[in-house]
Amino acid sequence: MSARARIGILAMQGDVREHARVLEELGADVVLVRRAVELAAVDGLVLPGGESTAIDRLSRAFGMREPIREAIAGGLPVYGTCAGLILLADRMIDGAPGQQTFGGLDVTVRRNAFGGQAESFETALDVPALGAPPVHAVFIRAPLVIEAGMARPLAALPGGGVVAVEQGALLGTAFHPEATGETRFHRRFLAKVASRRAGRPRRYG
Repeated sequence: MSARARIGILAMQGDVREHARVLEELGADVVLVRRAVELAAVDGLVLPGGESTAIDRLSRAFGMREPIREAIAGGLPVYGTCAGLILLADRMIDGAPGQQTFGGLDVTVRRNAFGGQAESFETALDVPALGAPPVHAVFIRAPLVIEAGMARPLAALPGGGVVAVEQGALLGTAFHPEATGETRFHRRFLAKVASRRAGRPRRYG
């Protein structure tokens, strides 16, 4: 397919620029998504890390929660990192009062599972689906997958906590590959986008 994939990044709050840099280096056209009309024109969507409570609140204020939920239900490939993983989860533990998610991933996540900013850490993760070498993973106020449900675990900490999952067109990581120069998760996401594009025409000219 000759045309480049058009990838949206939900640009309400969080590490938008870091994801944009990786995606552009991998050959995608990046669109900052704040409105439903922008969402309707993309081939895939990234939910970046940041404050899940702020992204949830702003997405509702901008009228984006239901369009995103509908896009996920319709098969749009979506990749969520850290806060983005929380937003993709069907179930959440320790959320702020009234906090909601978009859902789509059949997982239960615990918000801020490792504590606050001072408990941030880095580690090497074996990810069999990606092959060698191990992934250099950075966890910043990160969530943890408590129950994977129908989602496929891709990576776990030495103690057994799941920190990367996928389910159909959805991909989620509790850590920040975009912060370390790791591109394999973004490549995996773009492969999901390419597969969907090959099966249906684009909706924009």
